[in-house]
Amino acid sequence: MGKRLFAVFITVCFSLLYSLTFGFSLEGRVKEYSLDNGMKILILARHFAPVVSLYMRFKVGAVDESWGGIGTAHLLEHILFKGTETLGTKNYKEEKKILRQIDQLAEQIDMELEKEEKADSGTIAEWKERLKTLQKEHKKWVVKDEIDALYARNGAEGLNASTGYDLTTYKVNLPANRVGLWARIESDRMSNPVFREFYSEKEVVREERRQRKETQPDGKLMEDFLATAFVAHPYGRPIIGWDSDIKHLRKRTLKQFFRNYYCPNNAVVAVVGDVNPNEVVRTIKEYFGGIPPQEVIPAPVSEEPEQSGERRVEVEFEASPKLIIGYHKPTLPHFDDYVFDIIDILLSEGRTSRLYKTLVEGKKIAVSVSTANGLPGSRYPNLFTIFATPRNPHTCDELEEEIYQQIDRLKEEAVTPYELTKVKNRLEASFIRSLNSNAGLASRLSYYQIIAGDWRYLEKHLKVIGRITPEDIMEVARKYLIKKNRTVAKIVKKVSDEKASNEVE
Repeated sequence: MGKRLFAVFITVCFSLLYSLTFGFSLEGRVKEYSLDNGMKILILARHFAPVVSLYMRFKVGAVDESWGGIGTAHLLEHILFKGTETLGTKNYKEEKKILRQIDQLAEQIDMELEKEEKADSGTIAEWKERLKTLQKEHKKWVVKDEIDALYARNGAEGLNASTGYDLTTYKVNLPANRVGLWARIESDRMSNPVFREFYSEKEVVREERRQRKETQPDGKLMEDFLATAFVAHPYGRPIIGWDSDIKHLRKRTLKQFFRNYYCPNNAVVAVVGDVNPNEVVRTIKEYFGGIPPQEVIPAPVSEEPEQSGERRVEVEFEASPKLIIGYHKPTLPHFDDYVFDIIDILLSEGRTSRLYKTLVEGKKIAVSVSTANGLPGSRYPNLFTIFATPRNPHTCDELEEEIYQQIDRLKEEAVTPYELTKVKNRLEASFIRSLNSNAGLASRLSYYQIIAGDWRYLEKHLKVIGRITPEDIMEVARKYLIKKNRTVAKIVKKVSDEKASNEVE
């Protein structure tokens, strides 16, 4: 079978599979509802198995934090698993008394610590001992991880939450007859959260930061890369926060952040599975309908200025060398973002991709190479990013130059019709695979409803991709994949002080 005929065959197969599964479109299958308080609900009935996936997303993330409070969104996500006035407590009336004492004492400690050199260390030590005693007493009233346990007893799988730059997500898979349980728990969490174990959880997050960022070369490299690529926009700040910010975060800051953004008119719920849409809406309305909307006032976000020259950063670490290259670009639904989806697949998707064939298999100078379109978020202009690890004894510098040669090919040589068709087929296949599961559908529906303002971006995406030409790829590569628009970060072996001194001499 010839290459062109094979490409056509693959396209027909995927189109047939898509049509058999979804009748060519999700339009008319996805039921949309809006409660009076502004909560958006998307429901897709799929009667393949008696299960359901539920995604609740809030349009709030690390980009919405204020300076000095970096890490608020992530810490809040942790705290909201600690329970409510009815979940996670043996007697909230009694627990509340101790929580009030803990908060007052912790506030005194924070205020004294802020005096820095003038702080009374003896007083702080005394207060901290008292705080430990109160926290120990408080534990008597806590039912540890009751939300998790309640879900688990009712057959939940995949219970999780995540904080990103753009949004915060709470998700779970349940038996189809447990939607009411989900609504009961999540509406209570939205209405009556208790920020219990706040001070101990701050230490948990600080330890998480040490493990993921400060002692892990990949995490440290990515953190420094983003901080270099974005000098004004909050995409340059770590989601988990800086340690100094986490240490000084106040409970009242989290509570205000919660009030500002965790409201029904800032939320999207996606329900996919063996459900009756009308019954689901009635259930959600019963539990969430009485929660009042709030005026959502987005925090001002600095616009990233146009980059006027290449930026470079080195991270010294006792680790294998690694390389990250990023280029600023528009976000969706800008046409150029669609083109970068094509470039992403063309360069690094699969063993036949250009970078893999050339750098890993051909010249054997790379252990791995990959690309990503749309980092670190998509609410604002973002980056097209290349990740690469050189193969010993080759260096990051060698690998970097080889990558630039492949980028220059995009600018100078038109992609062949066969190669472009193959890439579009891969995108279509990936799209279809993502719709195979309830969770995949719920994730995508809720994500694009928030980020693009309409879940229908899912279907528009492939239509736009289909119109992209080799000339579009060359034009976009020439416009954005240029030296002055790029940031380069790499891990280099840490040089000992003794060796550095000898080299200077």
